[in-house]
Amino acid sequence: MPNVSNLVKSIQDIMRKDAGTYGDAQRLEQLGWMFFLKIFDDREKELELLRDDYKSPLPNHLRWCNWAADDEGITGDELLDFVNITLLPRLKVLTGGGGRITGLIRMAFEDANNYMKNGTLMRQVINKINGIDFNASDDRHMFGDIYEKILKDLQSAGNAGEFYTPRAVTQFIVDQVNPCLGETVLDPACGTGGFLTCAIEHLRKQARTEADEQAIQDCFSGIEKKHLPHVLCMTNLMLHGIDVPANVRHDNTLARPLRDWSPKERVDCIVTNPPFGGMEEDGIEANFPAEFRTRETADLFLVLIMKLLKPGGRAGLVLPDGTLFGEGVKTRIKEALLNDCNLHTIVRLPNGVFNPYTGIRTNLLFFTKGQPTTEVWYYEHPYPAGAKSYNKGKPIRIEEFEPEKAWWNNRVESEQAWRVPIELIKAGNYNLDLKNPHRPDEGPGDVDHLLPEYESLLAQIAETRATLKRELHHALTQRAGNDA
Repeated sequence: MPNVSNLVKSIQDIMRKDAGTYGDAQRLEQLGWMFFLKIFDDREKELELLRDDYKSPLPNHLRWCNWAADDEGITGDELLDFVNITLLPRLKVLTGGGGRITGLIRMAFEDANNYMKNGTLMRQVINKINGIDFNASDDRHMFGDIYEKILKDLQSAGNAGEFYTPRAVTQFIVDQVNPCLGETVLDPACGTGGFLTCAIEHLRKQARTEADEQAIQDCFSGIEKKHLPHVLCMTNLMLHGIDVPANVRHDNTLARPLRDWSPKERVDCIVTNPPFGGMEEDGIEANFPAEFRTRETADLFLVLIMKLLKPGGRAGLVLPDGTLFGEGVKTRIKEALLNDCNLHTIVRLPNGVFNPYTGIRTNLLFFTKGQPTTEVWYYEHPYPAGAKSYNKGKPIRIEEFEPEKAWWNNRVESEQAWRVPIELIKAGNYNLDLKNPHRPDEGPGDVDHLLPEYESLLAQIAETRATLKRELHHALTQRAGNDA
């Protein structure tokens, strides 16, 4: 069996030779739609064996097996022309039979581009992709890991890393929210589908019958604003055995007025890492009630999540420190959260969980809708023994959350855990950025040490100013001499 890791690396090496794919983002987008078609083709082969009446939603000449599967098939300019003139334009406007899957394919290709300019190199890439059998469970599972590696590589491509959440964080949130068979699950900012696939695997462990499996196919939904993560999300869901991942829409969740969400659209569980640190485009805030209007994306998502939960519904999400201590609109949002929901747990993550892509400190918030908060439990997640931060090579691991899991249903105060009654939070104007009281406050430092440091700093500043003054005087004198 071919090594999938080496295959993907060799594909990226071939693409680097092509003048059109000049960056990681282009290479991944190109790989995204190619993998989508190959995975879909493998899925169709399986369905043709299982169902006598299966009919592909794709015209024959557009199916991967008919233009790409033959290693000696079309290549060079003929292949480029087929992709640029026939394949992509036709998929963007796909119609006909096939129901939801036709619309899904059309949505997947509406913004797809072919960046490759060398048809021979493209044939080499296609032949490598043909080396993966997505119906073989070993290849599929191994590709899941590679898929994650590709996503991590993509994070260095500009701002593309914003839609990746470390797997351990995703897993912990899903485990603690604990979606059950028969419940609905939503990720309103689903990126590449990490939370959704994690929730699907969580539900599969509970499945006993074919009816259970069918329920899993339809119980989740997601919305993603950007084209590339949306295509990767659908691909990811197909890899996780979802036949028609049509419940994932390519849309801006926040562009819809809050009042337009109907009670029928409410869900049992929301698990998500909404984008933070970003600002929404002008006018988006007008979709929200006046007291909650802001352009800060994470705050708007928090308001939306409160609205979209059913009474008794549960949420687990990642939020930055700024939401916890922020004032103004943030205060009003937190007041609404604590009045309408039971914010029972905040897990405070240490610096570096999202390194090296953002240094913003993050928290995991867990709440249930329908009962006001009476107290908030905090748990300070420590670094593993011997570590001072996380990085690409040593990310946060799910095993590190075992102490939180053991504490979850039998809560006692400890060096890591403490509780704060709602009266204290109200008295502090809804500031949720509360420090661990069991840690000795290091304070500002010892005055005997700080004073010499301060005096030394003042001396350095004075010296720098004097140097700049001399250089400026010298430059002006020289210029005056030259003018004379």
